[in-house]
Amino acid sequence: MRLSQGLVSGRLVARLNRFAVEVEVEGGRAQAHLANSGRLHELMVPGVPVLLAPRGGKTRKTPFDLVLVQVDGVWVSADARLPNRLLREGVEEGRLEAFAGQRVIASEPSFRGVRLDLLLKGPQGETLVEAKSVTLVVDGVGLFPDAPTERGRRHLAALVAARRLGLGAAVVFVIQRPDVILFAPHAGADPRFAEALRWAAGEGVAVLAYRCLVDPKEVRLDSPVPVVL
Repeated sequence: MRLSQGLVSGRLVARLNRFAVEVEVEGGRAQAHLANSGRLHELMVPGVPVLLAPRGGKTRKTPFDLVLVQVDGVWVSADARLPNRLLREGVEEGRLEAFAGQRVIASEPSFRGVRLDLLLKGPQGETLVEAKSVTLVVDGVGLFPDAPTERGRRHLAALVAARRLGLGAAVVFVIQRPDVILFAPHAGADPRFAEALRWAAGEGVAVLAYRCLVDPKEVRLDSPVPVVL
């Protein structure tokens, strides 16, 4: 996925709240929208380089969106809205072996009162898919979540229900950085989610993880990484 042209370089000053940060750019300080409600302690480090997308509009409270953060020389996508789009792009371009022969027939489908990310259809029938954004990497291991997530457990329960009805079901962890060698649930942050993920896998829900290639021009779903439950 191509990023906006004309990104502005800056440095992070502080996180102000769940959805806003203060940044230092040429000409002074400004606020930027953060499209990610995670704790993001690994990214929200004062002084780290950032790339910002200028945004206009009378209803805007912030003049920028925070797009990328550089940690230890690695660019990381901070936008939790991207995994859905990246996954859709990968499926539609036929680059993901796990979803070979399938096509997207709906975005944000609702199943038993729970909104998921994609509904696919292929030779074996329909598959419900939920994509999760991962930015936390420790010693090469991508970890999710970085805080307790009841919503994440609801998504897993819906996917298990879909499997029991004969539908396909998958949860895909999109690791929005390249410096990762495997994925694991972050039991230290949310042991109940880790347990639910193991339960879902045992019920036939596919558990997949992909690293991303990230640079100032593009964020792109790359190769799968092993999942350790």
